[in-house]
Amino acid sequence: MAPKGLIFLAVLSFSALSLLTPSLAEEGQDNGLVMNFYKETCPQAEDIIKEQVKLLYKRHKNTAFSWLRNIFHDCAVQSCDASLLLDSTRRSLSEKETDRSFGLRNFRYIETIKEAVERECPGVVSCADILVLSARDGIVSLGGPHIPLKTGRRDGRRSRADVVEEFLPDHNESISSVLDKFGAMGIDTPGVVALLGAHSVGRTHCVKLVHRLYPEIDSALNPDHVPHMLKKCPDAIPDPKAVQYVRNDRGTPMILDNNYYRNILDNKGLLIVDHQLANDKRTKPYVKKMAKSQDYFFKEFSRAIALLFENNPLTGTKGEIRKQCNVANKHHEEP
Repeated sequence: MAPKGLIFLAVLSFSALSLLTPSLAEEGQDNGLVMNFYKETCPQAEDIIKEQVKLLYKRHKNTAFSWLRNIFHDCAVQSCDASLLLDSTRRSLSEKETDRSFGLRNFRYIETIKEAVERECPGVVSCADILVLSARDGIVSLGGPHIPLKTGRRDGRRSRADVVEEFLPDHNESISSVLDKFGAMGIDTPGVVALLGAHSVGRTHCVKLVHRLYPEIDSALNPDHVPHMLKKCPDAIPDPKAVQYVRNDRGTPMILDNNYYRNILDNKGLLIVDHQLANDKRTKPYVKKMAKSQDYFFKEFSRAIALLFENNPLTGTKGEIRKQCNVANKHHEEP
């Protein structure tokens, strides 16, 4: 057995070495994301993104909704790697062109933000981190909480269109399936309830909800809310090119708040998943709690957003830093 003095010296030496040697996380290596990843390589990155989000929001209010929905569609499909942004090529379909991406928009403004960051720090900040940070700042624009987020993501090189249906939770699925898909990302039941609170803002296209109105009105809908829905969605088969929609929350449509939970408890949710959330025994207690407390909603929403945005990122030497967000570098460099 080694003398106690030698053991103490060994432990002390190891501790001193740990203090003097930067951790892999601090150096942005393969072990994951860190706070302020760009503090040495592009210290202005987060401020530039925040300013661009503010400017775009002043000109186009719907950009904040887009940032939030786009990042959900990106991170929920295997990885937060900005694969959503890639255009179709001769060999692969873009995720943007799948049926599940109907209504996604404002991708060109992500390029606007990317160009602003590139002017300051060429080839340093990933499109994946720009997606995440623009969503965070968009949440603030909508009156939601500021959420501290780690960075250091890198960009994927391929579309994940072939697995969108497998991984992306759908508003017409059973609540069990929705809970399972989010659970696979490490998000628990109160976290799922909080994330769906994003339905507090934005709008739902008629094509997504007419099955609740035609040929018969869903008896679960609040009858006082039905006339408004019918007025906004007068056709059983809406023209997909027409801009026909219903605001998710008629009371505070531009504010991320807990009014959503009061609405769905009053059977005014537009989507099947909204109705299930308010009535399933696993989720209803949290719906009621969030309806009573916006602080609780924001707390759980912030926690769940951080988990969603850290879903299986590419870090270290994996992936790449795209020059242009809609094209992988190998295609970008082709003549």
